[in-house]
Amino acid sequence: MFEEGIFLARKGNVAIVTMNRPQRRNAFNEHMFLALAQVTGELKKNMPRAIVITGGGENAFSAGFDVNPDNPWVAKLIDSVEKGNRNSAETLIGQVRKIVDEFVCLPVPIIAALNGLAYGGGAELATRCDLRVMDPDAVISFSEVRLGLMPDWGGGAALAHLIGPSRAADMILTARNVLAGEAINFGLVNRISRPGECLDEAVRLAEMISKNGPRAVSYALNLIRQSQNQSLNQSLDLEADKAVSLIVSGECFHGVAAFLEKKEPEFPDVDLIIS
Repeated sequence: MFEEGIFLARKGNVAIVTMNRPQRRNAFNEHMFLALAQVTGELKKNMPRAIVITGGGENAFSAGFDVNPDNPWVAKLIDSVEKGNRNSAETLIGQVRKIVDEFVCLPVPIIAALNGLAYGGGAELATRCDLRVMDPDAVISFSEVRLGLMPDWGGGAALAHLIGPSRAADMILTARNVLAGEAINFGLVNRISRPGECLDEAVRLAEMISKNGPRAVSYALNLIRQSQNQSLNQSLDLEADKAVSLIVSGECFHGVAAFLEKKEPEFPDVDLIIS
């Protein structure tokens, strides 16, 4: 029997999270959501310096929510429709959002390696990551409206912040497929890999990040994430506060000393705060 789930592997200071349900294009049922929550808990116990998330198999990052009668969480959707019951829908969306939010809010950079199609919730999960590397043959589609649904993993709002409301409307309201060339022009993805090398490229990017000061990366990442919900003046104040805290931490001692000695810095691991 094929084992499905979400698997965690480590390569030095980089964690690789694989959504492994290729027979359903890595779509999320109850088991997959609970597996993501479990992996998030494991990451919190032993935080890497960067995380890469990708899809198992060769054709899909993730097809999002598995709209299948065998998925127990689909019953909550059916109950909401049949009874006009907001509570069932609110409970379902709340459960999904809590699990996704806890993963994407981990205090280290999260890179989505889009090795194949990313539909619906899969596109949302990728959009909520900090960086995205895309295979030239991959496809991104906010496909929910085709089913009479809309983004509800937090990806609709994230997409509007990332590429602007007009382009987000173009993608979400049409549910059309967006290919790699257009995605990078939109600023939706950061890099296009060589064919079949998406995961390798994402890991190289993660390793590049992991060589830098872990506090410096985490503090700067927190500033970038928070700036989406702040005015410029608020972000400027937060930047100054984080910069002072970083200097006081002494992490720069390792970087400056290595620079003066013309060596590559070796930063010690630190316990990062889960915010």
